[in-house]
Amino acid sequence: MRKLCLLAALCSPFAHAEVVQVEANSMMRLPANVAVLRLEKLDVADYGTLLIPAGVSQVNIDQLHLGHESRIVIVPAERGIELHVARADLGEGSQISARGASGTFERPARPARDLNLRIESLQAPQLLIDARGGSGAPGFAGLDGGNGDEPGCTWGSAGSGANGDDGGNGHQGAAGAQVRVQLPRDFPDEQIKVLVEGGPGGKPGQAGRPGVGGKSKGCIVYRTDAGKSGRPGQAGQPGEAGRPGAVTIQRL
Repeated sequence: MRKLCLLAALCSPFAHAEVVQVEANSMMRLPANVAVLRLEKLDVADYGTLLIPAGVSQVNIDQLHLGHESRIVIVPAERGIELHVARADLGEGSQISARGASGTFERPARPARDLNLRIESLQAPQLLIDARGGSGAPGFAGLDGGNGDEPGCTWGSAGSGANGDDGGNGHQGAAGAQVRVQLPRDFPDEQIKVLVEGGPGGKPGQAGRPGVGGKSKGCIVYRTDAGKSGRPGQAGQPGEAGRPGAVTIQRL
């Protein structure tokens, strides 16, 4: 019933909800049709995950609680996001993630989402923000060379095996985010950890295997010479790492 009430409340681009609670070891996704959202209280229990869709551009939270190893995950998008929190209590191992998406054979890696985070009152053993770029897509594997034609026992010549194709190069990783963090003046610097490295480059494609030269089969007395095997291809090159992002920390 709580989730149904939340969906009903978040039916416009500007929405307000009193309490949003994510149960332990579960995930909740905010509606995608919300652009600006205000939550009076957000409680993500231990090992829970709150997913913020790409369409959300601003979230204002009066009271935030993240349990042990819980997460707020922000889906990658071209437009940055603002997250404003009045009071935050963050458990051990909790984090805010705005990581980019890893590349695949069908689509390139996506950069981390730019984030503007403001927390006016903060209690936490550590503030961890992960805004690294997505890993580059792997290179295509080279095709194996075809095998040579088989000769007869006393006539014909064996075909040579074809060379294996070269593997494709890995693709470049995506960029890390531009992160701006505004925190209380008394929160220790050593308890702030913001990751904005560019995504690692994609793995190189494997080399194609050589084709085997043709050989006579079933011969008893005579046998023609076997054909030469092809050459293996060359493995591709690993992709380049993505461009790192930047971090700005301001004190309130």
